[in-house]
Amino acid sequence: MKRIPQLFLAATVLFTSCSDETTVFKDDLQDDVIVESNEAELEGSISYDKSGVLEIFDEDALTNKGGLTNKADIAGDYPLTLVAQVNPPTYRGRGGLTASHVDVEGNYAYVSYNEVEDGYFGAVEIINISDPNSPRVTSRLIYLNADLNSVEYENGFVYVAGGVNSETSALATSNSFVGKIAVSNGRFNTGGGITYGFQQGFNANDVAVDGQRVLTTSGKDGSLTVYNQSDLAIQEEVPYDDLRSLALDQGNIALLNASTGLVILDASYQVIKEIPIDTDFGLATKKSIDFSGDKIVVSEGGKGAGVYSLSSGSLVEYIPILIDPAGVAESDIVTNAVATNEEMILMANGGAGLCLSEDNGNNADLVGIIELEGSINYVASKDDYLFAASGREGLQIIKLNRPSESLAARCASLPAYSGSSTLNVSQGQTLEYRGAKRFKNLNVAGSLLLCGSWTVINNVGLDTDALFEMNGTFVVGRNNRRRDVTVESGATFRVEGNLIIYGDLILNDGATLEFIGENSVVNIFGSVQRNGSSTVSGTFNDVRNKF
Repeated sequence: MKRIPQLFLAATVLFTSCSDETTVFKDDLQDDVIVESNEAELEGSISYDKSGVLEIFDEDALTNKGGLTNKADIAGDYPLTLVAQVNPPTYRGRGGLTASHVDVEGNYAYVSYNEVEDGYFGAVEIINISDPNSPRVTSRLIYLNADLNSVEYENGFVYVAGGVNSETSALATSNSFVGKIAVSNGRFNTGGGITYGFQQGFNANDVAVDGQRVLTTSGKDGSLTVYNQSDLAIQEEVPYDDLRSLALDQGNIALLNASTGLVILDASYQVIKEIPIDTDFGLATKKSIDFSGDKIVVSEGGKGAGVYSLSSGSLVEYIPILIDPAGVAESDIVTNAVATNEEMILMANGGAGLCLSEDNGNNADLVGIIELEGSINYVASKDDYLFAASGREGLQIIKLNRPSESLAARCASLPAYSGSSTLNVSQGQTLEYRGAKRFKNLNVAGSLLLCGSWTVINNVGLDTDALFEMNGTFVVGRNNRRRDVTVESGATFRVEGNLIIYGDLILNDGATLEFIGENSVVNIFGSVQRNGSSTVSGTFNDVRNKF
């Protein structure tokens, strides 16, 4: 977060044209807000270069202790895939943005951006994630002189929080602001203008909508400010020394005050609990918090993530930063953000990557570091998605590939898989499993049924006369490390669900690919090679038209 005020844009706007599909809003000080709706520009933000199966490196592997255990040979939980990366917005050669916050609602992800270095530049954009195989940036709004630090969608509006310069703006009464922008069908609707509210503090750093009220925190010498949702008129303003973020849960409000620790308020903003935290949160840096049942997880910089009991107010544990990577500045090995999703605890550890832990009800079990490039500075997760923000690598969209409930019901009688990360099914052997695992290799000479969600980082082979049936999600390879699926003569590959191959599908003479049901999807990034006479049958959605 920047402490130096910045030029802001007044709410009264008039319309001019920058290009056929770019709208510029100007206030009476002639400062620009850009709404980018050029489809080619928006579509060019999505990159699939590194999409595909993600490894998770456990502590033994990271510390070169893998040879001491057989853990690396066991199929891993959490079969994650990198769907795509979203490059940060630029405008006329100006860049340097990084994602500061993500909110997910229904088929859309709403992303705010700020500028890490000196200077003021921000953006907010909408990403359509209704098709997990093909996310699309549908709308973007760029502030040329403001950072945006937080975003939340609620009932047809996007709310953003950031910083203003009250001394040079004709509208702003203080340095921190919240903005309310109308949204329609995945696009910003600015025809009615943008509504703004202002509060004390150097920079608004978090925003949350709760019914008819909008809550915003601002940093040093700032406040928790509650606005009326309809017109952003201030209802309450409670001063605090140094608020960094907020979270809502069952009517309670949790605030992270860098000066004292956690402050838990009731719906009337009365303090019901204070949890002291003795941590150096850094100067003017946002640190996120998240509820997980009776616990609250706090990003605590160099200490990692602190887990606290809401009922007792005591520290449950610290989840440490798993690795200390060589060549990374100590200042970049810090937990900047945390997120929870069911049993998962996620830590954005800067240069130490994105750490995944599993909450088992007592102390969290470290799972490992997810195979992502770049310094991970923010993480958010909801439903079946995970969003990780890093500078040059942009916003990384990750699918958790959790089995659906209907799938679990159909396959409930099958045993859960818990074996090797290399699965070999011998000729004459029949194996059937349910679950969600990461494989290194898969070779089928007999008969195999997999129900659930599965990834394979290397090649998949079906030998002569083999049968492989999958029901759910099956993903092979990565786009920058392509691997093939080969179906030999007489072999049958039966698919019900989602098949994604970052490589080629090779159907040799006499091979059969059969899709069952009405909703199967196949997404092949390489090519379909049909050697000799092969059979493809059934109804399916061919995402990239490879058949």
